[in-house]
Amino acid sequence: MIFVGMTADTRRICGRRRCLQGRVRSSGAGCEHAGPLGGCDSGLVRLATLNVFGLTGNWSDRLDTLRDGFVELNADLVTLQEAVLSQEVDQAAAIMGPGFELAHARHREANGSGITTASRWPLGRIVEIDLHVTERTHEFACTCLVTEILAPHPYGRIWLANHSPDYQVDHERERRLQAATVARALDGLAAEAPGHVIVAGDMNADDAADSIRFWAGRHVIDDLSVCYRNAWESARPTESLNSFVPDNPLSTDWDWPFRSIDHAFVRCAAHGGPTLPISDCRRVFDQPPIPSDHYGLIVELDAPPRWPLPTEHPDT
Repeated sequence: MIFVGMTADTRRICGRRRCLQGRVRSSGAGCEHAGPLGGCDSGLVRLATLNVFGLTGNWSDRLDTLRDGFVELNADLVTLQEAVLSQEVDQAAAIMGPGFELAHARHREANGSGITTASRWPLGRIVEIDLHVTERTHEFACTCLVTEILAPHPYGRIWLANHSPDYQVDHERERRLQAATVARALDGLAAEAPGHVIVAGDMNADDAADSIRFWAGRHVIDDLSVCYRNAWESARPTESLNSFVPDNPLSTDWDWPFRSIDHAFVRCAAHGGPTLPISDCRRVFDQPPIPSDHYGLIVELDAPPRWPLPTEHPDT
């Protein structure tokens, strides 16, 4: 089941004015304060992803580190996981500050922990995908929040999926089914409104898992195959990524079996690699003071090449 528009909350932050816009309609246009879509930007798209560890530990100190870190990263797009949203606190807004539009998933834990996507550019449609694919998935607020980013020229539309599948170590069966569910939804959205597609987040599985191999085009699930380029593998093919490790001072897990569980993928074109070339990918928030039990990623994406988008099929 796919929930569209009305299941995702947004707080739109334009300049230094914070405007609560309520629910987003499925036909949603960009923020009226953000200016026309067809801007001119010759720089890189910078995407960051981080599990912020909720309100655990000394939140005030961690907040200072996260705020300063994101200012330094200067990301355009951010996918956050375990960000608490309640009557008392909005962690994503506190971390990101002014200048971002926020899309909050509605499906959250009882304490408000869940996923939020932040964008410097206007938001269009927001789609929340129900990941309760078996009876075991009701133990966790698994969900995927897909946000239509109305980026300036030369990037154009970007479908950004903040993917948060089941975390339990023995739930790879569920993560496989959840990956296929999200991939089908993204295929449908990109066919209806062509654009680049990015999947990022705490995906709770490492590169050897079937669910991650599926995204990379190396595994078939339910007779479905896709191909997205792993940003870390593209930028650092000889280096292992360890984002969830026991030597992190905030770790509460002495030997979690999966160490590389935070990922970013860019959908590949029908005739080539990722539609947004991956210039760099590196680990962030991995130096003292450490603000989370996860290390994050920052990905730099270049302007799209001249060949067609995945939904276009040129003569060959």
